[in-house]
Amino acid sequence: MSLKDSLELIRTVRPEAGTAMLDHEIMAERASSLGEAERQVAKTIAALSAAAATDGRTHRLAEAQRAVWQYFVQRELCGFRRHADVIRDLRIPAEVLNGLGASHTLRRS
Repeated sequence: MSLKDSLELIRTVRPEAGTAMLDHEIMAERASSLGEAERQVAKTIAALSAAAATDGRTHRLAEAQRAVWQYFVQRELCGFRRHADVIRDLRIPAEVLNGLGASHTLRRS
């Protein structure tokens, strides 16, 4: 039996359950992606903090900015629009946020 056939059978018995399984899988994937994006932010912020004021720091800053931008996009796809709490909790430096043009996220709404 194919997935399509299975979903048709589920809809016949309980129409609302036809998409519940898929909705659950989508939510689980979003949560997993968000967790991975947060780990990347923590990793790149730690690397930036450890980098000396050299050319390597410029590269680390760019990596951190990219990771934070991706994290914010992922959060917004999950419905989280305010980032002030995670900026504080992850200790994202202003220099990273300034590179995103996201310094407005520090204001309380």
